[in-house]
Amino acid sequence: MTDRTAYALVIGGGPAGLMAADALLDAGHAVVLAEAKPSLARKFLMAGKSGLNLTKMEPPDKFRAAYDRAELRPMLDMFGPDDVRSWAEGLGQEMFTGSTGRLFPRGMKASPLLRRWLARLDGMGLDRRVRWRWTGWEADGWRFDTPEGGRLLRPAATVLALGGASWARLGSDGRWAEQFRNAGLSVAPFAPSNAALSVTWSPHMAPHFGAPLKNAVFRAGMLENRGEAILSAGGLEGGGIYPLTPAVRDGHCLTIDLFPDLPEAEIATRLARPRGKQSLSNHLRKALRLSPVQQALIMELTRPLPSDATALARVLKALPITTAQLRPMDEAISTAGGVPFEALDTSLMLKNRPGTFCAGEMLDWEAPTGGYLLTACLATGLWSGQAAARWLDQW
Repeated sequence: MTDRTAYALVIGGGPAGLMAADALLDAGHAVVLAEAKPSLARKFLMAGKSGLNLTKMEPPDKFRAAYDRAELRPMLDMFGPDDVRSWAEGLGQEMFTGSTGRLFPRGMKASPLLRRWLARLDGMGLDRRVRWRWTGWEADGWRFDTPEGGRLLRPAATVLALGGASWARLGSDGRWAEQFRNAGLSVAPFAPSNAALSVTWSPHMAPHFGAPLKNAVFRAGMLENRGEAILSAGGLEGGGIYPLTPAVRDGHCLTIDLFPDLPEAEIATRLARPRGKQSLSNHLRKALRLSPVQQALIMELTRPLPSDATALARVLKALPITTAQLRPMDEAISTAGGVPFEALDTSLMLKNRPGTFCAGEMLDWEAPTGGYLLTACLATGLWSGQAAARWLDQW
């Protein structure tokens, strides 16, 4: 396949690339899939180690509201949560919905689903090529470094599913952006998304590392989220804080409401009760039934404690973590930045490179964890794959 022929090239072997290949094969087209790593879908498999959250079962309007780009709406309308469930069940996976609406395979792991998916794609004729790293364009061809040396492919259509810029060891290293810029194509700068926070703790916090802070409301800028976070030696991590990444990234201070179901006035009333010979910290612990983690955070972040009950109640509803900073981008679950939608047409084809389509995390969009990321990768992969198939039909 060195001449320009009517086959499709998919670069990137994650969920978006595999879904694009699936759509192309289903339409009857030959597909070469090139992956830089020795095996496919490494980040997908890593995500499944703690339970593969494929999507979130909720009404369409609420589901779409989790994404920051309206351009994703047609893709999500075509392949939303119900479609994700049907697709996984079609691969022999028994699914269940958790109490928060998150959808998981009954076995929780990604590997059984991936094995079935790859077996189906192989049966449809997928030509897999691993350790093939794309190194740029050469005239109208695609240049690769491979174990056998340099190779040049000239497909009639190409789907790029090259990932973002986090978890480089799993394949998403963002190196493709340099090739885009060298070719004069737009790329929005990468930035961490769904990231843990670095916090400088004092030594007395060490006994609480690994403990969860439950049922709190986290705020930064105009964003807020109710959930749980885990204290660690490095700072804070968990679903409670991940959705606030854009605001923290923009420099807004993180605050924690430890008592989201308790009005400030009620907290002040409890704290104003006579405390006798108790210390203020003991009075606080008993009056509000503090957990050890809550008490440790209060003592860490509010010393000296305000003696006025109203002032103290106000602080407890918005504990400031002024030292919080985002962890390095490569540790983030996902990234913002990538190919801007303005550089693409409605089929996700690059306006400046006809016949080249983009999908997945390499597109410039953000969404929280909880199944939203994976659903959009699958949906954009399917969308771009179908668009590439239509392009080939006209070849």
